[in-house]
Amino acid sequence: MSAQTGKQKNGAETNAPLFDRELEHLPQALRWREWMARVEAVIFAAREPVTRETLAQVVGRGCNLDLIIEDISAELTDRPYELVRVAGGWQHRTRPSLADAIRTAFGIVETGESLSEAEALVLMSIGYFQPITRAELSSFFAREVSRDLIGKLRRAGFIASGPRSPQPGAPYTYVTTPAFLAHFGFETLRDLPDFDMLEDAGLLNKERLLEDIPGAMGRL
Repeated sequence: MSAQTGKQKNGAETNAPLFDRELEHLPQALRWREWMARVEAVIFAAREPVTRETLAQVVGRGCNLDLIIEDISAELTDRPYELVRVAGGWQHRTRPSLADAIRTAFGIVETGESLSEAEALVLMSIGYFQPITRAELSSFFAREVSRDLIGKLRRAGFIASGPRSPQPGAPYTYVTTPAFLAHFGFETLRDLPDFDMLEDAGLLNKERLLEDIPGAMGRL
């Protein structure tokens, strides 16, 4: 196959061949294995979940990425890590059952950076009711939600500024981020447990939650 030339951003010609996505010179079985290897390599090398759009850049137009992922996942069945779909993409993660072994090997201990009960309650509320302002959160909790608390959630990467509220003064709203989804293992916000279903199942009681919040906020 003859080498084709591409162009650099400044318009200069280069002798580097174009990346071959289609692999039409390979038999179908070998082509599929190469696509699998490329997809797994890209996911393995990435620090963040890899989107379908990114993976599509390394496989042919006729490649079914869902089947590729299924085949890769099947091969990882007995491995200590797996492919998980989070935050709109895919990521390699070690299996939860091995978390204690990893913490022991690297001397990882729980630090004070973990979320307090109050911070977790605020984050949960932003997740369910976003976009929401700090004043709305304070009204919901019947106690001021401090800027420091919001700042900690922002530094952790769990929330970001959303659209301006139509309220007087156009205050900022807050929304959750892809890092929030990835951390808690959600692909999209639709994966958040349904609030009403949790209540119906007896796993969450809104009235009890509201009763407990002032005490939790007081422990900040």
